[in-house]
Amino acid sequence: MKDARVYIKSKRYPGVRWREHPERKHGVAFDRYFVIRYKLDGKDRQESLGWATQGWTEQKANARLAELKEAQRTGQGAVTLAAKRAVAKAQREHEQAEQDRLAREGITFAGVWEKYFPLAQQNKSERSWQKEDQCFRLWIASVLGSKPLKDIAPIHLERIKKNMAEAGRAPRSATYCLAVVRQLFNFARDHDLFAGQNPVTKVKKPSADNRRVRFLTHDEADRLLDALAERSPQVHDQALLSLHCGLRAGEIFALTWADVDLDRGVLTLRDTKSGKTRAALMTDAVSVMLAARKRGAPNELVFPARGGGKIIQVSDAFDRTVRALGLNAGVEDARQKVVFHSLRHTFASWLVEQGVDIYVVKELMGHGNLSMTERYSHLSPDKLRRAVKTLEAGIEKAAEKKVVSLTK
Repeated sequence: MKDARVYIKSKRYPGVRWREHPERKHGVAFDRYFVIRYKLDGKDRQESLGWATQGWTEQKANARLAELKEAQRTGQGAVTLAAKRAVAKAQREHEQAEQDRLAREGITFAGVWEKYFPLAQQNKSERSWQKEDQCFRLWIASVLGSKPLKDIAPIHLERIKKNMAEAGRAPRSATYCLAVVRQLFNFARDHDLFAGQNPVTKVKKPSADNRRVRFLTHDEADRLLDALAERSPQVHDQALLSLHCGLRAGEIFALTWADVDLDRGVLTLRDTKSGKTRAALMTDAVSVMLAARKRGAPNELVFPARGGGKIIQVSDAFDRTVRALGLNAGVEDARQKVVFHSLRHTFASWLVEQGVDIYVVKELMGHGNLSMTERYSHLSPDKLRRAVKTLEAGIEKAAEKKVVSLTK
């Protein structure tokens, strides 16, 4: 067997050597492993090239050796294979970095959305990613979709705001769309797809108070529930839940029978808008209504859609009933119109009118902070008036003590 450690000198090219593989063939001969030897700074140096099966020949080895010697003679270029490989590696890394840079500069908003949206579906609630998807499809894609991120400027975001305003969309909706754009840019930056400044930071948010303020009187609520019971018992029951327990439509649609405790009169609301689970207390009317419904398995929805799935929006039967009753007749301000969400506002308004503490109302509504509940504080003037009277009494009492003291 051949000694694989023995190198053979090339007879044609001084400085080129090879050793033969003890078993592997290359053609009719054994495979050869080539090296080159040369002097550098007065010292002998040997560097490896590779196997004949990898494409190396005596001629190629000699040519590589000639390159190194020429570099030594002229002082230009790498004088060792290690240095040459390092230069080649650095060049490859530079070219790759340049390709990455060009790819980043060329990536469009829609391209980032394709990467972002599947993750949003995995990590966010269904309600959240559906709203983001709707916002992207209706308002963002037409303006930003085909634009590279690096070319998107505040002027393009102003176009989105303008389009939404002309379509009659509320300022709060435009603010939400800007938030979606901001998230996309942050996502791109965090995933090394973009390195510039987020243009949303330079855009002024639409400013307007579009919070709904309309709430029903007890008479209006009774007439609405009676009419709904005739038109759609399902929608009637949903409306009763919102009116008597303060539930949002999404919370009603997500309610399962496992969340309904008739014995304790408690509803458990999971994955709410605030991200927290909270309890809602039933009124007697709600308890009777739920007890009358056909109870399903614990994981089944209390209000399933016709196909058995989850309802995604309030039935048109609600709006048709509101129109039939004339509750929105002559009302132009969207904040004053009766919609399904008005039932939740009515729940809070009635509580405050009855003197319930605003902090208690906050908890019953599931608000994330008190500022969201303070919109109802004007409905308790008697409570505020009593507070001022208490202040006055304290002032008068202090004044009386002062007079007595001076008299003495």
